[in-house]
Amino acid sequence: MGKYLAEFIGTFFLVLTIGCTVASKEPMAPLAIGSALMVMIYAGGHVSGAHFNPAVTLAVTMRGRCSLADAIPYVVAQVLAAIAAAITVGFLIPADKLSAITAIDLSKTVPQALLAEGLFTFALAYVVLNTATAKANANNSFYGLAIGFTVLTGAFAVGGISGGAFNPAVAVGISMLGFTSWSNIWIYLIGDLAGGALAAIAFKIINPSDK
Repeated sequence: MGKYLAEFIGTFFLVLTIGCTVASKEPMAPLAIGSALMVMIYAGGHVSGAHFNPAVTLAVTMRGRCSLADAIPYVVAQVLAAIAAAITVGFLIPADKLSAITAIDLSKTVPQALLAEGLFTFALAYVVLNTATAKANANNSFYGLAIGFTVLTGAFAVGGISGGAFNPAVAVGISMLGFTSWSNIWIYLIGDLAGGALAAIAFKIINPSDK
């Protein structure tokens, strides 16, 4: 149960940070978001592996470092945490601020949004696998920083194109908050999960002896 609670807490604070900084129109929101992910990874990594993302859970499961018996509860905990965080943001942030946020319109840029989400979710999962699961980097002290900065980089690079979720649980949270339309949810599900799966495949090809 401790693993699932760690996944819930880490995902909760990630989505909470996203919701509060975006709603407050903080210009350095990506820095806060990447930092929140980094510190939560350092806090929960020794307990659950600190996935906080269904796409990462998929990648780590395909890589062979997470059992299916754990993967399903991980994803459930992550999505429930995103829902709880969105509700909390709705309580913390004045309604007029939330209603003033213009939902990102992906209706005319679906291919670009799919590619942006897929590429940077690939990058995120690839960094996770190589820094947090590779034998050559076992017990390192930099994995949380590397993973957090990957999200920061992606948010700055393509946040304006796709919304910069790179995480199906985050996509649920931002959809609840109205930062994106529910009609876009499939873009995040397909793009992010495909990116995670491709990262696992790439890791296995590049590191054939790392079982």
